[in-house]
Amino acid sequence: MKTFTFSPSRIAALLALGLATTAQAAWPDKPVTLVVPYSAGGPTDVVARVLAVPMGQSLGQTVVVENTVGAGGTIAPARVAKARNDGYTILIHHMGMATAPALYKKLPYNPLTDFEYIGQVLDVPMTLLSRKDFPANNFSELLEYVKKNQDKVSLANAGIGAVSQLCGMLFMDRIGVKLTTVPYKGAGPAMNDLMGGQVDLLCDQTTQTAPVIADGKRAKVFGVTTAQRLASMPNIPTLDEQGLKGFDLKVWHGMYAPKGTPKEVIDQLNKALNMALKDDNVRKRIAELSSDLVSPDKATPESLRKQLESETARWAKVIKAAGVSAEQ
Repeated sequence: MKTFTFSPSRIAALLALGLATTAQAAWPDKPVTLVVPYSAGGPTDVVARVLAVPMGQSLGQTVVVENTVGAGGTIAPARVAKARNDGYTILIHHMGMATAPALYKKLPYNPLTDFEYIGQVLDVPMTLLSRKDFPANNFSELLEYVKKNQDKVSLANAGIGAVSQLCGMLFMDRIGVKLTTVPYKGAGPAMNDLMGGQVDLLCDQTTQTAPVIADGKRAKVFGVTTAQRLASMPNIPTLDEQGLKGFDLKVWHGMYAPKGTPKEVIDQLNKALNMALKDDNVRKRIAELSSDLVSPDKATPESLRKQLESETARWAKVIKAAGVSAEQ
């Protein structure tokens, strides 16, 4: 039987080879899944797909967008919270991460403790639209008609817990009416029925409504939900300036990973996100959607953590005061 002996130099060489092999398998060595809580074609999905390509280029791996819909956008975060914390399953979500704790009594995850933060992404204004043949032609006429015919007017939203539902609730609360709300399984179907004349009103993000508004033939627009007019839509007045003082609603978005994801992986994901936010094609596409990419100081884990904490506290008060629950 032969025996083999190795010199110290040979052993060092073998160890070096093993370390090199390990380094070659450094993260990421397979595609990353970016989970979206809402349907394909909806506002958050549009943002995810705009960012996925440049993020993938930065990471050297494909970023696959996966729509995991249902339960008002809570199934996707629950899935990501329970996923392996290896960085290969991440989440993009809007302010629904902050409103869900107040809307749902039995939420299957804790937004504040079950995730690592990658960074904020963008802020999206919202607009109030109606079907193209709605009787009102301006906001004053809209208020008058809705108050006289509230039992006949329908208000669409993208589903329980969606920001379009929240915007609709705030709108009804501010004008003192209760309209017939019609929840859909996503923003796309809600918009399609609005343009088809099946529902009367919809308040949704500009990532969804900007192309319809630009077309000018498939719906009417009555105002934007921000405190100032949008540079991309300078002729559309705000709801604030038309009488709903203090009505200021922007939909912020962020990216998350499961709790315990290694810091070095979070750092790489954050770097990929920031490179995507600087990409010329991304900036052009987001501008076309009348939305605002965040500044570099906001595209950080710490900034997203602070945003989620403050917004969770803010919306808890608003939702409690409105007496709203997604489980009613």
